[in-house]
Amino acid sequence: MEEKAPLISNAPEAGEPETSRSSSNKSRLQMAVTMLVLSLFWLASTWSCADDHHHHLDTDSKVPLDVHIMSKCPDARDCLNKLVLPAMANVSDKVDFRLSMIGTLTEDDGVLCMHGQTECLGDIVMLCAASEYPDPKLHLGFTNCLITDYPEIPARSLIEDCALEHGLDFEVLNECMSRENGAYGMGLLRDSAQHSRDVGVTTSCTVRLDDKVRCVVDGGKFKDCPDGDKPEDLIQDIERLYKEAQGWTES
Repeated sequence: MEEKAPLISNAPEAGEPETSRSSSNKSRLQMAVTMLVLSLFWLASTWSCADDHHHHLDTDSKVPLDVHIMSKCPDARDCLNKLVLPAMANVSDKVDFRLSMIGTLTEDDGVLCMHGQTECLGDIVMLCAASEYPDPKLHLGFTNCLITDYPEIPARSLIEDCALEHGLDFEVLNECMSRENGAYGMGLLRDSAQHSRDVGVTTSCTVRLDDKVRCVVDGGKFKDCPDGDKPEDLIQDIERLYKEAQGWTES
């Protein structure tokens, strides 16, 4: 079989000047180097963009919204119904929501609740809902359902109805409350009350946004709400803080 000639021959062609061949090889080498540099530059740009995007995702953060209540408090009912729930319906995806209880810690690792032992039980039910169903779309709606009829807390029928209405399993909540003979639920309440004390909150209802007091409802009145006490005011603040957290600026 006839042997095929290589595409690039190592032997000089007849009659080709040595200097011309050297010049041609040099041009090819320069072109190859240029292409290599361009390729490396393109790869570096691509990785840089990807890295910037990755860094942006890592720095995304939600705005802390902490609502401090007592479960059998009419001010807490008004606070949730008139401010917190309507705002959360619009910006829940931009908020790191936390429901906190207010109570007095005792030396025997217990908690005293202003409206009695039934309020402590109501607090524990709400905290169990938040613990077992972390999505605020679930547990906050359930909490609002309970607190709308706060005089009935902690009636089993009320808890069952609100759980059914908001897609929670009553047995899951009951197991949480009964876990460790009630010690687990009391631990949730104590930790929550400790948190409220640590941040200096004593009034139900106190709304803290981005770790600062945003609004207080006390005696049936909205107080200490310098940026407004309407849901749209709270939404506007959350939108602004969320954009700042992402490093976005208004054009």
